[in-house]
Amino acid sequence: MKIVRVIARLNVGGPARHVAWLTAATRKAGIESLLVAGRVPPGEDDMTYFATAQGITPVIISEMSREISPSDVVAVWKLFQLLLRERPDIVHTHTAKAGTVGRIAGWLYRWLTPSALWGRPRPCLFVHTYHGHIFHSYYGSFKTKIFLNIERILAHMTDRLIVISQRQYQEIHEEFGIGRKGQVAVIREGQFAIIPLGLDTRMFANWRERRQASRKELGVGETDLLVGIIGRLTEIKNHSLFLEAAALYKQSFGLGTTKTSGESRIRFIVIGNGHLKRSLQQQAFSLGLRDEVIFTGLRDDPENFYPALDVVALTSLNEGTPLTLIEAMANARPVIATAVGGVVDLLGNCDPEKANNAEDRKARYIVCERGIWVEPNDAENFCKGLNFLLEREDLREEMGERGRAFVEQSYSKERLVADVLALYQELAGEGPAFSTKRTQDVHAA
Repeated sequence: MKIVRVIARLNVGGPARHVAWLTAATRKAGIESLLVAGRVPPGEDDMTYFATAQGITPVIISEMSREISPSDVVAVWKLFQLLLRERPDIVHTHTAKAGTVGRIAGWLYRWLTPSALWGRPRPCLFVHTYHGHIFHSYYGSFKTKIFLNIERILAHMTDRLIVISQRQYQEIHEEFGIGRKGQVAVIREGQFAIIPLGLDTRMFANWRERRQASRKELGVGETDLLVGIIGRLTEIKNHSLFLEAAALYKQSFGLGTTKTSGESRIRFIVIGNGHLKRSLQQQAFSLGLRDEVIFTGLRDDPENFYPALDVVALTSLNEGTPLTLIEAMANARPVIATAVGGVVDLLGNCDPEKANNAEDRKARYIVCERGIWVEPNDAENFCKGLNFLLEREDLREEMGERGRAFVEQSYSKERLVADVLALYQELAGEGPAFSTKRTQDVHAA
């Protein structure tokens, strides 16, 4: 079997890690696998180094980038030529742009052959993974409708669509009507269409040992409480809400003490880089948070900065299943997040009654097994939910431990690879022995 894996760009984020791990692991399992990526545009940080660290040298098609442009035609042509050279059994695309360019090139590869005239196209299967989607909060209604219709057409050209959470399945298939019946389905024996993300949980195993040194590096006191947000500084992540909530917290509760922490300070930290960095720094200054918010820039050592935090926040307008929350839970960190995409699946069972606690019956946040969720764009209740969490040290510890156990059980890199290999085996029509052998090979590797 030979796989050509295509992603729009290896920028900072979960998808870049995902494709690098899968490409490396499938090679170790004896499957020929090639990673193809577009260029990372100015203003975004490049994670090609991560693929290189896994022993992967991606093939770069510079004309393939995030934004729509005439160069997309060149990207399709170059990818078509690559497929002619490589002759893959499966073309597996990741993210929206690569899904479009890759599947069009794949369709050309499949059908532009003389044998197609008598109904014998080249044997090649198409798989596409939705790490998120662009069907709300990215563009205006007209542009979104165009993209949605394109995606519906592409879905009919695809042999299997992969979503990364039950919630994402409901959004993409049921709400937006993408995919044929049975093409996207709940996992059942022998079929994997919902395949959650995976990560190397082993790198976070000793987080307690790194906590004190990491906090000292950030200039945070031993008893201070640190609330962090991690991700690209771009509109869809909505860091403005994080800063607004921090300002409301300072105004409503102060940043010097909490009921349970005595003289502890509350500080906020923004980890990441992007084109909005300067405007967000200006917003923090205008909100009176000059001394309370730390902007660290990009960091590539999650095993160090997560242990330093007491609460991890996410304020996005749209998400697939955010890797930042999975990594936070792997480090036993409680989270507070906007209820978008697969966030609700990560947080677990929720108790709406706890939102109306005795201290604030007007609060509109919901306490769940592994964190708190708030409706998007609601700074006031994000602030109240954060206060609920910061005032309860025991609750933070309980949520953190439940999150750590959940991630270790459900989001390991080994489980991700085994699921994807089982999907390839199903599509290729090979027997159960293939799945068993490949799974053993992956665990041995």
